[in-house]
Amino acid sequence: MRYLNDYEWKLASRFLFLSLALRVIKYDLEKLQQLSPFKINEIYIDLFQQVEQYAIKERRKLRQKMQQEKMQVMTLEKNESFTSYLFICKGKEETRNYFNPAIRKKVEQILKELVSQVTGLEKQQKIK
Repeated sequence: MRYLNDYEWKLASRFLFLSLALRVIKYDLEKLQQLSPFKINEIYIDLFQQVEQYAIKERRKLRQKMQQEKMQVMTLEKNESFTSYLFICKGKEETRNYFNPAIRKKVEQILKELVSQVTGLEKQQKIK
């Protein structure tokens, strides 16, 4: 049964998938720093750090909004195919199951969005 309204749902799911994307960014940044796969690694490390900072700021804002709305998102159960999340808002609880490849696709989409936002910000700053 659906208990969250559209605003609550968008806020909580953005927080969830942005948090997962941040986990991927941190992991990839760590691997990039350890393995040094490129001739000039600093450019890529700098880009990943900027994306990470941008994502952290957005997640911080989302967390504040969620606290105002008395919302939480928790992982319930995970197996090789599905992951279940519990969304809590103002005493109402809603469980959603996600197909793991769909989670991966959504996180990939958010990563692309973050990179384009960060690179777009750099272009704007250079124009000024």
